[in-house]
Amino acid sequence: MGQYYIIDFDSTFTQVEALDELARISLKDHPGREQIYQQIEDLTNAAMEGKLSFADSLEGRIRLLSANREHLSQLVKHLRKKVSPSFSRNSMFFKNHQDEVLIVSGGFKEFITPVVSEYYIKKENIYANTFEFNEQGDIIGYDRSNPLSQEGGKVKLLKELNLQGEIHGIGDGYSDFQLKESGLIKKFFAFTENIERKSVVEKADHVTPSLDEFLYINRLPRAISYPKNRIKCLVVGKVEEEALVQMQKEGYNIRHHDEIKESYLQEAGVLLCDEAHQPTPEQLQNAGRLKVIGCFGKVNSRKVMDAACENGIIIFDDPKHNPRNADFIPKRVIAFMNEGKTHTSCNFPDLQPPRINNAHRLIHIHKNVPGILAKINEVFARHNINIVGEFLVTNAQIGYVITDVSSGYDEQILSELKAIENTIKFRLLY
Repeated sequence: MGQYYIIDFDSTFTQVEALDELARISLKDHPGREQIYQQIEDLTNAAMEGKLSFADSLEGRIRLLSANREHLSQLVKHLRKKVSPSFSRNSMFFKNHQDEVLIVSGGFKEFITPVVSEYYIKKENIYANTFEFNEQGDIIGYDRSNPLSQEGGKVKLLKELNLQGEIHGIGDGYSDFQLKESGLIKKFFAFTENIERKSVVEKADHVTPSLDEFLYINRLPRAISYPKNRIKCLVVGKVEEEALVQMQKEGYNIRHHDEIKESYLQEAGVLLCDEAHQPTPEQLQNAGRLKVIGCFGKVNSRKVMDAACENGIIIFDDPKHNPRNADFIPKRVIAFMNEGKTHTSCNFPDLQPPRINNAHRLIHIHKNVPGILAKINEVFARHNINIVGEFLVTNAQIGYVITDVSSGYDEQILSELKAIENTIKFRLLY
């Protein structure tokens, strides 16, 4: 009795609908291309929302395509660049679960297999439709005997496979929900990183804005320790729109307010503010979840910088506040949250550690007193954890340690690191 993960391809594994993209490639010189593009997109959405049978939608889209093998080659190159970011960064999940991951799609093997095979997914675990070609290599149809070309095709296929075990389904469309409706899978996760279909989300057991969220919920190893969609980014004052776009792309839960209130700050992991709206030292004392402040302007108060340091909160500001450099603050915030980098911070010591592959990164912020590093290493030694990289920098107030370890860890190790005397903040990055 195993555990299986049934994953959709279009708008799930990739950010786009492949047949729609194939149409844009094959019809780029067609005089009526815009009208045809819209017809194909309408057919796609109608099927994904359960308003049109999948079989009718597929039939209509293939009839409009006018594509050949050369167009498919171009499509594959395009799709490789369009893998959903959370899938791309969690390639190790697919490597470690090659026998349990199945791609089940109403798309076509000719473009799916070359893309997902690069993520350790076995060819025998890829279930999709296949095109039919004429001698010139033009697409003239598809195999209608394949259950995935028919209405309820995913349900029919899973019945044939007769998998024994606990099955989870991940997808964005109505055909993915049908697996749960049929009773063939335990839970259906509506994947919304690329598109959110209300009719599908309403029927899901869980809404997962990224693969990180799915892995987190199911306690599976993942590239980042905590999904970004669970981290609230409080925005107060005049913050560049480009910066917000970057934070949204990273998946943060953006919350806009007119002022900084203690209740808002207590829930936030990230604060973006302007020079006129900055937290007080007193507010920072009670901001237990806050990890980083990005100020679009200069932080003039030494007391604010010191209070942030005392509470393990890093600040990045922009004294020149050049509007043409709108990505300065979000880049620094993202680099800290993803890698632990503190370069250009106005209150933390400078550290730019390289990323070490196949390692776990832990951050320890503590009062600058002697002996903390020895205590940290003592915890790792006691649990036979091999350290592959370690970095310590200090200023007058704090010590900042990044440790990369090569093997797994358990909750006991994390608890012991947090319990070291004079610890201010401890965080597991990945």
